[in-house]
Amino acid sequence: MHRRHLLRLGALGVAVAATGPLAGCQSTYYAAMEKVGYAKRDILGSRVKSARDAQQDAKQEIVSALEQFSRTVNFAGGELEAQYKRLDGQLKDSEQAAATVRKRIDEVEDVAEALFREWRQELSQYANADLRRRSEQQLSATRERYGQMLAAMKQAESRMEPALRPLRDQVLFIKHNLNARAVGALRGEVVKVDAEVNRLVADINRAVAEADRFVKTLGP
Repeated sequence: MHRRHLLRLGALGVAVAATGPLAGCQSTYYAAMEKVGYAKRDILGSRVKSARDAQQDAKQEIVSALEQFSRTVNFAGGELEAQYKRLDGQLKDSEQAAATVRKRIDEVEDVAEALFREWRQELSQYANADLRRRSEQQLSATRERYGQMLAAMKQAESRMEPALRPLRDQVLFIKHNLNARAVGALRGEVVKVDAEVNRLVADINRAVAEADRFVKTLGP
C-alpha cells in the first residue's frame, strides 16, 4: 500500500476517535487533518459511521443483558451466584456501550457544527451569484438531512437509560437475594424490561437507517 495512503488512513483513524486534548483545540485539529487530505466532510462521514456502529453495539449488548436476565430468573438448579455474576457483567458491558454512544454522538455534533459554520462563511467568497445560491441551497438541504439523522440518534440514545434502569434494579435485587424463590419471583419483570428494550431496538434501527442515508448524501 502506498505510504501516503497509509498516512491518510492513520489520520482518519485519529479523526474517528478524537478525544482527550483534541477536544479543546478542534480548529487546530481539523486544520491538521485537512493537510493530510481529510476535510471536515470526510471526518463527519467517518464519525457518523462510528456513532452508527456504536448504537448497533449497544443494541446487541442490551438485548444480551435482557436475555441473561431472563435466563437468571428462570434458572433451576446449580449455582445461582454464577448466573448473577454473568448478568452483572452483561449489565456493565451494556452501560459502557451506552456511554460510548453518547460520546460518539457528541463527536458527530462537534464536527458538524464546524463544517456548517465554515460552509456558511465561505459562501461570501463566491463571485458567481448562481453558484453561491446553489451552494447555499445545498448547505440548507444537508443541514436538514443532518438534523433528521441527529434527532433519530438522540431519540435512540434517550431510550437506553429507560431500558437499563429496570435492569439495574433487578440485578441489585438479585445480588441481595441469591435464592431461587426470590429470584423466580422476578419473572414477571422480564416482560416489562422486554417492552423497554423492544422500543430501544426499534429506535436504534431507525437511527441506523437515517445514518446510512445521510452518509450516502456525503458522497464517497
